[in-house]
Amino acid sequence: MSSSAFQKVTLPPMDEYNQKLISYVHPPDWVNPQPADCYDLVVIGAGTAGLVVAAGAAGLDVGLKVALVEKHLMGGDCLNVGCVPSKCIIRSSRVVGEMWEAKAFGINPPEHIDVDFPAVMERMRRLRSGISHHDSAHRFQKLGIDVFLGGGHFLHNNAVQVGNQTLRYKKAVIATGARAVRPSIKGIAEAGFLTNETVFSLTELPKRLAVIGGGPIGCELAQAFQRLGSQVILFHKGNHILNKEDKEAAEIIQNRFIQEKMHLVLNSQIQSVEKTSEGKLINFL
Repeated sequence: MSSSAFQKVTLPPMDEYNQKLISYVHPPDWVNPQPADCYDLVVIGAGTAGLVVAAGAAGLDVGLKVALVEKHLMGGDCLNVGCVPSKCIIRSSRVVGEMWEAKAFGINPPEHIDVDFPAVMERMRRLRSGISHHDSAHRFQKLGIDVFLGGGHFLHNNAVQVGNQTLRYKKAVIATGARAVRPSIKGIAEAGFLTNETVFSLTELPKRLAVIGGGPIGCELAQAFQRLGSQVILFHKGNHILNKEDKEAAEIIQNRFIQEKMHLVLNSQIQSVEKTSEGKLINFL
């Protein structure tokens, strides 16, 4: 085994659940293996696609030598900052929505629904950590895959470097995924903003939340936070949200958002963002 160094990661808040998650998907005591002479396949990126490719190749039972390289958290967006955490908080917000509709079913809900936002987020972290072993470094090691934690870069057509180690290969798959693009809005970097990579680390409910973009991710997060108690303003440059979906379906969702007292600013162009003593100020046309 090699002591090739890799960057340790944190995921705030570092409570028992996030520590458990990291112990599976980026264990701090991990030691990268000694590379084989030549791999049949090297997979760069241990997100959903990379894990499936690596496990599939290793499971063909034809003796393929497979390496998997990941510089951050195994499981990628889906486990850590995408599908799993978003659906957890959406489920909590759906309970609020069901309570709003309870009167139609002959049930009188309380006038004020008390949302414990820290508990909502703790539940999400607990559920996420509870399934993280499925994407763990040790699990894929047991599948016969050499797991290397660290950033990789190609040296030439048949070699990739991870830390101070060189992995030679016959074939490689690049499965590094993508991330949210920072919009070119004046002042937004200085004012600070959330993305799908940081919003699930919140421990306090934002009193007001501006969501830029009315696509599927923007819409699901906007509705979830509105139901959980934030006053959400959804900015979208088109004349209706979810512009890639059927217009009739998008209109149903848009009308629902209005019914739930979300503020929609359509056909908008955000010019700048300023940080003030009371929060952030968005200037738009």
